[in-house]
Amino acid sequence: MEDLGKYYSPDPRYLTLGEGFGDSVHAATFPKHILRWRNDKAAKTIGLDHLSNEKWINYFGKFHPLPNNLEQPQALRYHGHQFRHYNPDLGDGRGFLFAQMRDENDRLLDLGTKGSGVTPYSRDGDGRLTLKGGVREILATEMLEALGVNTSKSFSLIETGESLTRGDEPSPTRSSVLVRLSHSHLRIGTFQRLAYLSQHTLLEKLIDYSLETYFGIQPSQDSAQNACLLLEAVSKATAQLTASILAAGFVHGVLNTDNINITGENFDYGPWRFLPTLDPGFTAAYFDRTGLYAYGRQPQAIHWDLYQLGGAFSDIAPHEDIKGILDDWQTHLTPFMRQAYLKRLGLQAKNDKEDDEFLNEFLGWMVASEAPFDQVFFDWHGGGISEQRASDSPLCALYSEDAFSSIKQGLNNYSPHKKTALDTPYFSQKDACSMLIDEVESLWSHIDERDDWGPFEKKIKAIRSMGEALK
Repeated sequence: MEDLGKYYSPDPRYLTLGEGFGDSVHAATFPKHILRWRNDKAAKTIGLDHLSNEKWINYFGKFHPLPNNLEQPQALRYHGHQFRHYNPDLGDGRGFLFAQMRDENDRLLDLGTKGSGVTPYSRDGDGRLTLKGGVREILATEMLEALGVNTSKSFSLIETGESLTRGDEPSPTRSSVLVRLSHSHLRIGTFQRLAYLSQHTLLEKLIDYSLETYFGIQPSQDSAQNACLLLEAVSKATAQLTASILAAGFVHGVLNTDNINITGENFDYGPWRFLPTLDPGFTAAYFDRTGLYAYGRQPQAIHWDLYQLGGAFSDIAPHEDIKGILDDWQTHLTPFMRQAYLKRLGLQAKNDKEDDEFLNEFLGWMVASEAPFDQVFFDWHGGGISEQRASDSPLCALYSEDAFSSIKQGLNNYSPHKKTALDTPYFSQKDACSMLIDEVESLWSHIDERDDWGPFEKKIKAIRSMGEALK
């Protein structure tokens, strides 16, 4: 048995749930294993940053079991609403839970996969992930983490040497297997499945497990109380997530109930986009023809998903108690929204009334002016203290217009949250770090056409520099 050192703390807690929550599966055997990305920053938090590349590939490309961890990967079972239509034929179709361990803060974390082969839930899929899909997920998670969003971490990406056929990108295309580090892979759809199958004993067991494992709440003997406690905890977590992705200018694209986990951690990135300008109707997925998951409708979408979790608990807890928790969601969202936007602007809060009035005017101007979303937050980080910086911005003419005068006055009335942020290398430049679709496609074209990873690696460094400045 290999000794991974004192900082590796395995804890396959999932096994304590017993039968009924997943299926043992085997990883695919890939013809090649070319290591393209290893996130040593994330690996350090779980004591695995010291691994050689060879051992890294053995664990995260060939999926040899980590010591004292899950002996066999588990494809998790779940259902879910997809674009408001219930689908009982879901589950981990190209991924599995590979391992669990404690991080440096004693949080239980999962290592899960994407593109690791077929499972009982693959349906007609090949269980694979395109290399482009893996690259896109790294870019999304790195950008969101830098912007302060609670997100899964792209842990590893290994190119696997197969040629895949896909309908939504040029084919054949290169293949990969991704490993992500997450606080939980339990989704709203995990609970929906048990309710749908009337497996109430297992549902209560999962509720108790979730309370204790992810929220540090000791469950009682009262199953109704436990269900309400969990619903309240998930409600707060999802409200905070919603606020943070809006302030980041992010559009997830597919906010189905199988894509919302209970810890309020963003994950599973498909057709995502970042806003060019503040446009409530901006959508990410080409197939979202009605704009169900448009930028401005994301709060409504996540709240609707939360209602489905409440529905899954309806045979356990009283209807009026569930409804009361769900109706209170907006009371959690409002202060989180205020905090998230002020944090993005680098401003100290004053009081709720003044903060709301200023942010409403500021965001209204953002919509009307069609100013580049990221650049405005960059130019005015810290408020009035950045007025000289803003005068050197590519948007300086826009800031001189009468429509911005009251916004500028409002910014001058705020104190910076952290003055030293402006002394960082990130704020010494003139252009904000963004992640718009044209740049994503450009980064991919360098990889696809010339196997040139230099621009991708340079972008990751720029994103992390921004993240250090915004801490």
